[in-house]
Amino acid sequence: MSIQEQFSSYVAYMEENEDLRESVKETVKSIEQTARVILTNLQGIHQKDGIKNIPTLCADSRKTFIQVQSQINELKAKVKGEHYYRFSDHWRFVMQRLSFLAALLIYLETEKLATKEDVAQILGVSADRAQGFHLDLEDYLSALLNLATELARFAVNSVTAGDYARPLRISNFVSELNAGFRLLNLKNDGLRKRFDALKYDVKKIEEIVYDLSIRGLVNSEQTTNQEMTPV
Repeated sequence: MSIQEQFSSYVAYMEENEDLRESVKETVKSIEQTARVILTNLQGIHQKDGIKNIPTLCADSRKTFIQVQSQINELKAKVKGEHYYRFSDHWRFVMQRLSFLAALLIYLETEKLATKEDVAQILGVSADRAQGFHLDLEDYLSALLNLATELARFAVNSVTAGDYARPLRISNFVSELNAGFRLLNLKNDGLRKRFDALKYDVKKIEEIVYDLSIRGLVNSEQTTNQEMTPV
């Protein structure tokens, strides 16, 4: 077989691979659009009367996540087996964003930490790599770091809305989250940089709690057991 004949046999494979890539991009684009809808909806917590509307905002976001699951199912059908890691960079960013939104949703509903399994269930993917299309641990951890930043902002806006107890609960939650991350030996440069920024989120929230306490807007019993995380 001549060199030209050998390369001619690769044409079909290359064309099929490129067609699949473009198809994956289109599906990811639609997922990104839906993620923006959820983000816009949940950003309502920062608006006037946002705290009062949390149940409605969460319910609406839950409904939109059903659409996300359908779109991810389309993606699953296209990237089976070896194709997963070949194209995973295309959806890494949106999976991180969706994971953050899922974690924020669960926090708003329960004021508890969303586990990796909880987030995977909302997205309609597996939490276990061995089961195919899955939620990477690094994407989940990145989402939690973004959650801390969002909650720091929420603590400020809670005070503006007159909810003085919420920043204390947020402070306890983020402090525990920070302690959890300190147990990890992070090697990933992106995660490490985001973790380094977490201490500023902790400090920002603690300053809010301190300001509330010296102004007498929260009682001493609420702040006595408030742990100050070293920065």
